[in-house]
Amino acid sequence: MNSTAPTKTAAEWTGAHTDEAATLIGGARARIDSLDDRIIGLVQERMAVSAVIQEARITSGGRRVNLSREMDVLSHYSDALGRPGTALAMTLLELCRGRV
Repeated sequence: MNSTAPTKTAAEWTGAHTDEAATLIGGARARIDSLDDRIIGLVQERMAVSAVIQEARITSGGRRVNLSREMDVLSHYSDALGRPGTALAMTLLELCRGRV
């Protein structure tokens, strides 16, 4: 690591033009990082629960995926978040379908 490289100020690091704004942005980014960690944990939990459901469905002679249920999930996300919610739901469903 080059110790002679200039260190960015907080304002430069955040793109803010004042130290006050940089402090606010830094705190908000830390909060977002924490939220992202929680979201990732919840997605992993959702994947595990989905795997249990799929295993039970397959073991009972059913199909791995229930398209009607997936449509309900897509609708739920779309109603709550609009068009981007549909894309988010599609990604979640893809993550939770497991491996063939």
